[in-house]
Amino acid sequence: MEFRLQMIGTGSAFAKKYYNNNALLMCQDRSLLIDCGITAPMALHEAGRAFQQLDGILVTHLHADHIGGLEEAAFVTKFSGGRKLRLFVPKPLIDPLWEHSLKAGLEDSQFGQDLSGYFDVVPLYEGEEQELLPGIAVEILKTDHIPNKDSYSLLLNGNFFYSADVKFNAELIISMIEEKGCGTVLHDCQLEGRPTVHATLDELLSLPAYVQEKIMLMHYGDNMEDYRDRIGSMSFIRQRAIYHIEKTGRIRALSD
Repeated sequence: MEFRLQMIGTGSAFAKKYYNNNALLMCQDRSLLIDCGITAPMALHEAGRAFQQLDGILVTHLHADHIGGLEEAAFVTKFSGGRKLRLFVPKPLIDPLWEHSLKAGLEDSQFGQDLSGYFDVVPLYEGEEQELLPGIAVEILKTDHIPNKDSYSLLLNGNFFYSADVKFNAELIISMIEEKGCGTVLHDCQLEGRPTVHATLDELLSLPAYVQEKIMLMHYGDNMEDYRDRIGSMSFIRQRAIYHIEKTGRIRALSD
């Protein structure tokens, strides 16, 4: 099924202008947030949305630019909205998300002593395609980001790849296009510096042109405009623009 995508933030962990790299998926009248970073509450507000309007949140890994807004989401939906949001989490991340990230702020003997006190927790499993919303399904792919820390990329509806945060892996990117038939690869990009924990622009530019043509860059620095003419056949996804994702996985802009 076709769906829409709006990046409420497109920036790196330290971006101020473009906010944290978090994505809103919309299908019919339902919506789900991919990652909920420190800037997500403000980014949602500026996009004219609120946590109470979401049908769920999906977590890809446990860095603050991807989970730093979950405490507010939990409190707002439980005490203002009167309901629990669905929280889609790769199974290995469920316990550390609570124990190492959210427990200090959310633990309460009356209202919640684990994630289930605030969220309807839905575990995600590798090798399984699971429905997030009617019309949107995901398969999580364990990928390499930080040594000894679990992190996941997403294959949406079998033909749209969302990297989240990942080191450069040419074989993975090419396989998403050639084997999975992905119409779009939405990939994080470190514009400057040596490779560390993200794919760098120079690394992505080493890919064949037919691959680059299907790549849209996200998770970039606030100096993105300086690189508009230096990204080969790739393109930058725009903050707050709404995109239509076709049945083929191809992406096209609907609005700025």
